Amino acid sequence: MVADPGNASARRTARRVAGRLNAPLPALVESEFDGTPRVVNRQPVALVREEWRVVDRWWTDEPVDRRYFEVVLQSGQTVCVYRDREAGCWFTQNA
Repeated sequence: MVADPGNASARRTARRVAGRLNAPLPALVESEFDGTPRVVNRQPVALVREEWRVVDRWWTDEPVDRRYFEVVLQSGQTVCVYRDREAGCWFTQNA
């Protein structure tokens, strides 16, 4: 599965968080069948260090439902990436 960071949901989410410190950035992610990232921004994933899920504000008009992964890319860089299940898009964010 490849998520397009240029789609409308990604742009709306990016605008909503623009200007914040440590704001998430849209990411191009290819994932395995189970949703685990295989490639992040065209760089192969060497290791998935950690995975967690955040579900919050479900009672509001802007609920949060995200699946986070801390991955190590083949280059050695560590990246925190998440799939926003409400928007259906992937983002990177500094941990």
